[in-house]
Amino acid sequence: MAIEFDGLKEKTLVLVKPDAIQRGLIGKIVDRFETKGLKLVGVKMMALDEALLREHYAHLADKPFFTSLAKFMQGSPVIAMCWEGLEVVNAVRLLCGITKAREAEAGSIRGDYAMSVSCNVVHASDNVGNAKREVSRFFKEDELHDYAKSEYNHVYAEDER
Repeated sequence: MAIEFDGLKEKTLVLVKPDAIQRGLIGKIVDRFETKGLKLVGVKMMALDEALLREHYAHLADKPFFTSLAKFMQGSPVIAMCWEGLEVVNAVRLLCGITKAREAEAGSIRGDYAMSVSCNVVHASDNVGNAKREVSRFFKEDELHDYAKSEYNHVYAEDER
C-alpha cells in the first residue's frame, strides 16, 4: 500500500514532545485530535537519534540553538502519530496553535499547555509537502493502517466523504 495524501486520505505528522511526555499530557493531546474527528492511522513511542533530528530539523541545523534543541528532543522518547482526514494538515495546525506557545490562542493545545517556543508540547507538519516527507520519515508504510471509520458519517457531510 502506498502512503496516500488525497481527500480524506491526507495525512500529517504530530510529535508529542519530551516536555509533554514528562508532564503527562499524552492523553489530553490525543483527545484533542480524536474529539475533532480525525483518524489516527499510526502511533509509536520512539527515541530520536542525532541523524533523524538533523534530517527533521535540517532547516535549523546551522542555527546556534540546534544543539540545545537536539538535547531537548532527546531528553525522553516522543510519541509519533500520523493523523488522517480532510485537509488534516491545516486542521491539526489550528488545533496546535502557533509555535510561540505563550502567544498561542487559548483553546489550542499550545495555548492551553505551553509557554515556550521549543518546549511547546507538540510538533505538527506545517504544509502538505512537509507532511508527506515527515510521515515517511517517521513511519514505514506497514506502520500505517487503513481502516473504515464509521464516525466519518457524523464528522463530514456526505459530499465531503
